[in-house]
Amino acid sequence: MANLVFGAGIWAFGRIVDRYATDGYGPERSTRAMLELAAQVDGLEHLDINHPFDEPDLSAASVAALLDGLGLRARAVTPHLYTREFTRGAFTNPDPAVRRAARDRVHAAVEAAAELGAGYVKFWPGQDGFDMPGQADYARLWELTVDAIRELATAHPETQFAIEYKPKEPRVRITLGNAATTLLAIQDAGVDNVGIVLDFGHSLMAGETPAEALQLVHRQGRLVSAELNDNWRGWDDDLPVASVHLFETLEFLLALRRVGWDQPVLLDQFPFREDPVAALSHSIETIRRLDAACERIDVDALRDAQERQDAIAAQKVLWAAV
Repeated sequence: MANLVFGAGIWAFGRIVDRYATDGYGPERSTRAMLELAAQVDGLEHLDINHPFDEPDLSAASVAALLDGLGLRARAVTPHLYTREFTRGAFTNPDPAVRRAARDRVHAAVEAAAELGAGYVKFWPGQDGFDMPGQADYARLWELTVDAIRELATAHPETQFAIEYKPKEPRVRITLGNAATTLLAIQDAGVDNVGIVLDFGHSLMAGETPAEALQLVHRQGRLVSAELNDNWRGWDDDLPVASVHLFETLEFLLALRRVGWDQPVLLDQFPFREDPVAALSHSIETIRRLDAACERIDVDALRDAQERQDAIAAQKVLWAAV
């Protein structure tokens, strides 16, 4: 793709914690410190930024000034809809007061996104779902999810929203767990300003072929953002790009070319044990190398092999490029 532009989630530069190393895998960092690290990654220009910010007294105007001073831009704002207060759900919480709090958090994120000049506000409802059979009324979960999407999108018609689906974690089963289900929820909501963030790793976890899912979402006019990373399919490892799935990543980049993607490609990584600047720099270098390989692909030969569904011929074309 011409003029590849890159972004990342700000969380890649923060203190990463899991259920074992509860004291974190690295030092606690301020928003300023995270932004300064992001600015050190060659080619990184955009950030997906969580809201509320880590420092409660930090204003969106202050963050905007920090970004501007470091030559960075906000690509997205992601409200915290998955933290402790939402452990039983955000949009689907059984307590109406908590559901209202989740909506209020999105309203605040919309204001911050406007101040930062972000392209979209992201829904990642990771706590909306269930854990065990019989625990939830599935129809009710669906109704609450769709109602929240509709209400928030309608309240902010000038704001672009995007849902990042994921099959599990933190909830054992997340309601919006794959591309098709998320498209159905958006269709049921009946709104035009809600789309999808196609996260490569989440698509792998969902048992999808990411390139196929991306083209399906694009066909429905709902592709808002594309994120790259990698995992072993069983968990959201958020590893560097193509560290496990080389050819699936190459195919994903080909799909982005096919749909004419000209927006930033975001990195959603959690470098638990690696230096974040080195890990994200490596991913950007990898994407650039694979993009160069895409340039070398004999498109006519690949198309001919695909028309015949000749798997070996298609593999030979891809291997020749790599």
